[in-house]
Amino acid sequence: MNAVMLNLETLPLSDEQFYQLCQGNPEKQLEMTAAGELVIMAPVGGESGRQEADLITDVNIWNRSSGLGYVFSSSTIFKLPNGAKRSPDVAWVEASRWEALEPEQRLKFPPIAPDFVIELRSPSDSLRQLQEKMLEYLANGVCLGWLVNPKDRQVEIYRLGMDVEIQSLPFRVSGEAVLPGFQLSLK
Repeated sequence: MNAVMLNLETLPLSDEQFYQLCQGNPEKQLEMTAAGELVIMAPVGGESGRQEADLITDVNIWNRSSGLGYVFSSSTIFKLPNGAKRSPDVAWVEASRWEALEPEQRLKFPPIAPDFVIELRSPSDSLRQLQEKMLEYLANGVCLGWLVNPKDRQVEIYRLGMDVEIQSLPFRVSGEAVLPGFQLSLK
């Protein structure tokens, strides 16, 4: 099942109303597009959940060693500059950018685009919608993103100002200058 999108154009939600909607429905994974569409995502199954946990663990181990930033799970919603409220499966924000936010901005949906994101395609995800989401991340300032697609055994690498690079799995992918020294083996 793909994500359900509800057009709320006639009943737009403020940032606070969307936050309260999310708080009142913690069992649902919700996002909001820049156009004001409410996105209700299907829960992932066991294999996708395990793969997502592996990805966040690898990024977090690197981050604890480097001390360069902060890692966030798919439960974190970021308010992007275009107004969209998105929750990547894994996100990383460079320390000085995160620390520049006011403490109250960090409590709800931080108004910042991560520096790095990973989206993991689960069986219920539309590839086209994930690719559009990755392009939206770049348009809002994300420097590097990986769309991991186990179904098609590929990883799509999104870099700011560059064409998308598609590699077949298994593949070792580098964090490049964004996550210096980080290497992830995708099998």
